[in-house]
Amino acid sequence: MNILVTGGAGFIGSHLVEKLLAVGHGVVCLDNFDDFYDPALKRRNLAGVVRKPGFKLIEGDLRDDTFLEQIFQKEKIDRVVHLAARAGVRPSLRHPALYADVNIRGTVCLLEACRRHGVRRFIFASSSSVYGNSSRVPFSKDDPVNHPISPYAATKKAGELLCFTYHHLYGFDVACLRYFTVYGPRQRPEMAIHHFTRSVLEGRKISLFGDGSSRRDYTYIDDIIEGTLGALFREHGFQIYNLGESQTITLAGLIREIEEQAGKKAILEYLPEQPGDVKQTYADIRKARQMLGYNPRTQVREGLARFVRWYSEQTKK
Repeated sequence: MNILVTGGAGFIGSHLVEKLLAVGHGVVCLDNFDDFYDPALKRRNLAGVVRKPGFKLIEGDLRDDTFLEQIFQKEKIDRVVHLAARAGVRPSLRHPALYADVNIRGTVCLLEACRRHGVRRFIFASSSSVYGNSSRVPFSKDDPVNHPISPYAATKKAGELLCFTYHHLYGFDVACLRYFTVYGPRQRPEMAIHHFTRSVLEGRKISLFGDGSSRRDYTYIDDIIEGTLGALFREHGFQIYNLGESQTITLAGLIREIEEQAGKKAILEYLPEQPGDVKQTYADIRKARQMLGYNPRTQVREGLARFVRWYSEQTKK
């Protein structure tokens, strides 16, 4: 089976590519290596697979219809995992048009290429951000998600709606996966756990927005990959799944855990809450457990210990 993974050089994508190759599938990895963060880090993510049989790296922009058409003509694509997106809540407030263009128009271009070439199994990487500041916890996939509080969240909700439209009109088999704050080795440098770990180990000040009481459902990368594979190899019609840890920790508690794993104290600067930041995330994963066999195993303390070890090893290279 030949699987197209968009955004395959990124944090989640590179782990998924490795796993797919390990279990014997062919992978076409599409990435444009944009400069949201250092493209060299993304190339390093793929260092272990670039010469493996069954792997093909294609560089380009999924908003280019001609480019996509060439890929689908040349490669026998059986299924698509669409991870590529402009990421980040706060940057989306500064560049909403760019986020709409990449995340919405890019998704339409990809869906259209799939329609033209008869590729009907489509996995869409959505986000827990679509729930906004919902007061109902844990977050259920059946909860209304009509009040996103950032352009990024709105683009992910729009992506889910587009996927349903292509399911309804053209019979696409679609799973939309709402990822809950994924962390682990190769996490993007600007994300909280990576940024906090780097700051603690280097003795730099951490800007803490709010009083530290906001809560997140942090999910380790290995569990996310298992859930994504579970979705990729099952029929859905059209379904939405939460992939989280189904546990939460406060921002202050997260920093204390990082301090413990790093063996150093954090230097904190408290600042006002930022627009677009949600107060809590908490995944109801019962549907994913039942239908995908999803069973997250890595609790935050263990996952943070693994991340801090990985980060320390990277800084020694």
